[in-house]
Amino acid sequence: MTQNKNAGDKLGFWSIVFLAINSIIGSGIFLTPGSVVSQAGSKALIVYLIAAIFASILAISFSAAAKYVTKSGASYAYSKAAFGDNVGFYVGILRYFSASVAWGVMAVGVIKSTISIFGGNPDKFLNVTIGFIILMLAVTVINLFGQKFVKLVMNMATAGKLAALILIIVAGVVLLITTGASHSLSSVDQITQNGHKIVPALTTTGLVMAVVSAFYAFTGFESVASGSEDMQEPEKNLPKAIPLAILVIAAIYIGVVAVAMVLDPKALMTTKQVVAISAIFKNDILRDVILVGALISMLGINVASSFNAPRILEAMAREHQLPATLTERTKNNFPIKTFFISEALAILVPLAFQYNMTNLITLSAMVRFLGFIIVPLAVICFYYGKNKQPILPAPKSALTDIFVPILSIVLVIFLLVKYNWQAQFGIIENGKVVGVNWYAIFMMIFGFIILPLFMFWFSRKERSSQQ
Repeated sequence: MTQNKNAGDKLGFWSIVFLAINSIIGSGIFLTPGSVVSQAGSKALIVYLIAAIFASILAISFSAAAKYVTKSGASYAYSKAAFGDNVGFYVGILRYFSASVAWGVMAVGVIKSTISIFGGNPDKFLNVTIGFIILMLAVTVINLFGQKFVKLVMNMATAGKLAALILIIVAGVVLLITTGASHSLSSVDQITQNGHKIVPALTTTGLVMAVVSAFYAFTGFESVASGSEDMQEPEKNLPKAIPLAILVIAAIYIGVVAVAMVLDPKALMTTKQVVAISAIFKNDILRDVILVGALISMLGINVASSFNAPRILEAMAREHQLPATLTERTKNNFPIKTFFISEALAILVPLAFQYNMTNLITLSAMVRFLGFIIVPLAVICFYYGKNKQPILPAPKSALTDIFVPILSIVLVIFLLVKYNWQAQFGIIENGKVVGVNWYAIFMMIFGFIILPLFMFWFSRKERSSQQ
């Protein structure tokens, strides 16, 4: 009876599509398109298209893994099934910590953006702390109402952010038609500020870095399957829902950036406003609507993160690699213990680093790259039947299970080679490295070595009993 009742709480196909859109579209498209345009100039639309293709290829690999393994945990579940308990445990701990920290990073981003929008000081520690705690309490209340309410909020947030982005496209097109004021894409490269061109001469390295910047606007799809046990028919729905979400998002991103580049590219590249995309409009009402849409988008991705992160830890407990008590849920089907552990990490880690976004993003970004290599390798193992643990008898395809995963690995290695490591682990002033970012280095050591070792020792009884 309870199982049937809970089945009605599970996410259906369109809710999974909305979850994927919600997990991917965050603050990036509202806050950072000016940065991509500043790097790539008239080639910005091509850059977004290439980034979307990269993301789609990787998403197909994750979708292929989802048809073989429907357990919650995403990259944890896939790596465990393909390579065994120890590799799965390590990947699971890394992915969980990364997801929890990423949740905290996005929460800090929401608060800092909100404070800036309303004229406050986003760098004041007390202001951010108060807003941070209030937001986390709000997300907790949303989750306490159970999965039905979380599903409702995520669907509403997705609809709200899509409405804001579509409004940008429609309003931009209307303004272009009614005013006739427009810029050709090629003219973007000639725009100057203080007598100097804003867009530098585009080199191969510059193009690659612009693609990497745009690519991050599409990340988040890899966490969608973390709560697959709370989804209806994940083996059928996930492989269809994730690519569809990427396609929708790519169309919207390219439309938004195209309108901005034709309408007022200089405002987009030079604005000091937090929500950069709103700078292309002069109408205050329209600008305010876009600001509200940006805030809804940021709230939505926090709710999505609060859904995904706890379920990674819960999935490990279900596999007897962590204490079974972590699988407990409330009557509303709320994973109460894993949620509050995840929330504690999401609060304490950013607090310890005094909300320094650059340092906090480091581990999350690196673990994503690890998952982008592990999961395609796992899919290849599934195809050839080399998996260490049982998988579903899914239909096999050389295209999605061999060719695309190999292409995914090649693309990830390419991105890693071209990744700006100096910016990640160095202190940059005026474009030059002036020191070492020891916070970022410690974060890597803690996340990749110290935490997994501690959790390996902590869970030794559970893993021994399983063996």
